[in-house]
Amino acid sequence: MTRVAAIDCGTNSIRLLVADCDPETGELVDLDRRMTIVRLGQGVDRTGRLAPEALERTFAACREYAAVVKEHGAERLRFVATSASRDAENRDEFVRGVLDILGVEPEVISGDQEAEFSFTGATKELTGSDHLARPYLVVDIGGGSTEFVVGDDRVRAARSVDVGCVRMTERHLVRDGVVSDPPTDAQIAAMRADIEAALDLAEETVPLREARTLVGLAGSVTTVSAIAQELPEYDSQAIHHSRVSRDRVREIAEWLLHSTHAERAAVPSMHPGRVDVIAAGALVLLTIMERIGAEEVVVSEHDILDGIAWSIA
Repeated sequence: MTRVAAIDCGTNSIRLLVADCDPETGELVDLDRRMTIVRLGQGVDRTGRLAPEALERTFAACREYAAVVKEHGAERLRFVATSASRDAENRDEFVRGVLDILGVEPEVISGDQEAEFSFTGATKELTGSDHLARPYLVVDIGGGSTEFVVGDDRVRAARSVDVGCVRMTERHLVRDGVVSDPPTDAQIAAMRADIEAALDLAEETVPLREARTLVGLAGSVTTVSAIAQELPEYDSQAIHHSRVSRDRVREIAEWLLHSTHAERAAVPSMHPGRVDVIAAGALVLLTIMERIGAEEVVVSEHDILDGIAWSIA
């Protein structure tokens, strides 16, 4: 077993996994898995820069994670940064801060690399499964971007497009700095049109409709699963490999899009940091399912973070 630490810093959250990995058996044993909402991508779509307060929230989480990595004695650490830090003019400030705190330089990976890590993390334990038809389409709905990957045992095609729950919320649902409560029909229609256009781009290089199993990753998808199951609190074990039908996703998305902040915040499985962006994330998922004709989505708690861990094991 090799003890590794993986950090995935996205647009909305930063996550840590410390695990023991055995590449020969394909076994990955979690020692510590945690997530902090830092909203690193706050305002990036509008300003092109990482906000000072967003950087400080992210650095505070890094200091906490550095202590956890040291406590567990991880032999290797890899820090991967995704959409928000790819887009920002002042990403060098972000890189210097992470290097000072954790001793490693964040790798601002391409969308294709992000997609490959997501696919590996999501499907490694599905390989050889008799009850899930291949090829898989792995969809990772992040804060700033969504990754699409089609593959069997390995990646066949991948594409990242700039459609995520934070980006769509800030672009379409914010007026005068405040998220619409609830959004108007015109705002929802504009957001859906943006998502459809992004799917057109994805389909230029990824055969989305050839997939036989849709695997959904990240907080928007797992939260939809938690709502579908009416969980009294967020429960990773109940969510991992759960299945949610397209009709149920549609019901949930419609409710989220027409609910108030207070109503969404009252959902017991809802993380406070997702309250304002979950409606957009659910609409991204629904639009994908409708586009490819998927009857259900298989929800995975294993994603890019696990793929990063495997990459250094």
